[in-house]
Amino acid sequence: MAIAALHSAATGLNALSTQIDVIANNLANSNTTGFKSSRVNFEDLLYQEKAQPGVENANGDERPAGIQVGLGVRVANTDRDFQMGSPINTGRPFDLMIDGPGFFKVDIRDDLGTGEGYTRAGNFFVNSEGEMVLGSVNGERLVPSISVPDDATGVSITQDGIVNVSTAADPSGTQVGQLEVTAFINPNGLIPIGGNVFIESEASGPPVDGSPGSGSLGTIVQGFLESSNVDPVKELVELIKTQRAFEMNSQSIQAADQALQVIANLRRF
Repeated sequence: MAIAALHSAATGLNALSTQIDVIANNLANSNTTGFKSSRVNFEDLLYQEKAQPGVENANGDERPAGIQVGLGVRVANTDRDFQMGSPINTGRPFDLMIDGPGFFKVDIRDDLGTGEGYTRAGNFFVNSEGEMVLGSVNGERLVPSISVPDDATGVSITQDGIVNVSTAADPSGTQVGQLEVTAFINPNGLIPIGGNVFIESEASGPPVDGSPGSGSLGTIVQGFLESSNVDPVKELVELIKTQRAFEMNSQSIQAADQALQVIANLRRF
């Protein structure tokens, strides 16, 4: 009956509306440092089985195929693309980029997960206490903490994360800290909490900390930032496709409505 078509098309409109929301968020963050784009994955719903395949008829022959009518679609999950964004040369000593897999670890509120967040954004600043903090609204502290003395005249960070600070009294430089990079077996399981920060979940697996460049972890590049990996052209094409699919589902609702109207008016003929 056309009623099933109405419900199926309604599920399509609902799922496609979610996809439009995700695409809009991707486009809105096309200039967000370290942002990773998302895509929506769909799956079909239950089926009404009106005839089973393999059923024997009177002659002993088997039906080669059955009759199944689907009941629509739903959003299965959103899949985040962790492909690395393009490097941007800023020249700032506290702008850092991870060249390869891994995240910076930052200190967040204790009520959010384990109190530790993870980010690909490397736009760091030095706060009033000399600590390196993330350049976000909340200014999360880098973990492990690295403090830069107020008399520092220069800061250099090596590819393996060693932080050296030079002063007027010691131009050759002194090591003040060691950056760490964190990896996850399933980064798609991380939960975004805003501010370019993720927290771990059961799906992501436990964090694995290590020195930059060790194992499969990426290295540190000073004076560069990782740009958003959103491809605006691709997102706009997906937006057009989604709009057209939305319109086709609307047409399905109109066709089902017209069929029901014909049935309702049968007694008039």
